[in-house]
Amino acid sequence: MSMGSGGSEVFTDINITPLTDVFLVLLVIMILIAPLIDKSELKIKPPETYHAKKENSRTKSIMIDVSKDGEIAINGKKIPDTSPEAITAKVQEVVKSIGISDVPVTVNADGDCKQKDVVHIMTACSASGITKMRVATVQTKQY
Repeated sequence: MSMGSGGSEVFTDINITPLTDVFLVLLVIMILIAPLIDKSELKIKPPETYHAKKENSRTKSIMIDVSKDGEIAINGKKIPDTSPEAITAKVQEVVKSIGISDVPVTVNADGDCKQKDVVHIMTACSASGITKMRVATVQTKQY
């Protein structure tokens, strides 16, 4: 195939250089975006406690446990519905049963639990008028 001025042949070959450039740019974009897709959840490692002070057994308080699977238990009773509205209703019910408006709350969060579960609990406690709250993690063993 000649590119001369006198030839009557039609150019029918495909130039793949621009096509290759487009595919390489798309590949680079996918390589850069792929790690970001995995980080859709915010992972926060809570601090480890070695010497925690025990709560006075005579003091009335609310203990809320959160597992890594998102299961929530208030004072040892598991909540079947973990929606924010159900958590708020259950916390308000427990506050009314204790009879103290400003009861301290301890959230025992598993080290691998999701932050959104702890935030839902904090929002529910705030809506119930609770101002004293602390978040604790599972105590680790020292070797």
